Amino acid sequence: MSVAVASFAVFAASQVGTPGPANMALMTAGARYGLRAALPFVAGVALGKQLVIWPIGFGLMELSARAPWVFETLKYASAAYICWLAWRIAHTRIDRAAGVGQAPGFLAGLVVHPLNPKAWAMIVGGFTAFVAPGTPALEATATIAAVLLACQLVLHPLWTLAGDWTARTLAGTALEPYMMWTLATLTVASVLFVLFGGGT
Repeated sequence: MSVAVASFAVFAASQVGTPGPANMALMTAGARYGLRAALPFVAGVALGKQLVIWPIGFGLMELSARAPWVFETLKYASAAYICWLAWRIAHTRIDRAAGVGQAPGFLAGLVVHPLNPKAWAMIVGGFTAFVAPGTPALEATATIAAVLLACQLVLHPLWTLAGDWTARTLAGTALEPYMMWTLATLTVASVLFVLFGGGT
């Protein structure tokens, strides 16, 4: 087969399942609003990665080779945005009983991955390491998209559920601020690792 599906599935699961900006956003949504209320946001996050996969599969990588400064600029702008979100996470306190407004919806989730440097690095890594040269663009892109979506449909709700469970356990306790600062720190660390660590 032109795409190493099994190997890519292992890679994808390891990337989707580890801490990163998207998973921290999902965990925070679960902590503040609960799994059920956050499900539209979860769906948006999962499908938002498709907005990155398909353009890359159909030639965006060639554009990046011609104008690398554009992608460097976007990478750092995205990282700055996610660090700002992490700052907001750090200062959020969970008080479901008092009402925390409406949970973020599908459209809010849809923009998470296009602004996520880890998602871009993961997808580019998938195309460069697991797709054989000469593979038709449609076949390669559809396979990468399907495998990543399958991993997300399993793992993203688990991160959201973990946030929900953590909030039920820690909300209103002395440990709550430490939990929110930990989520924020992991978010920033994941972005810095992508920017400066050379990993995916």
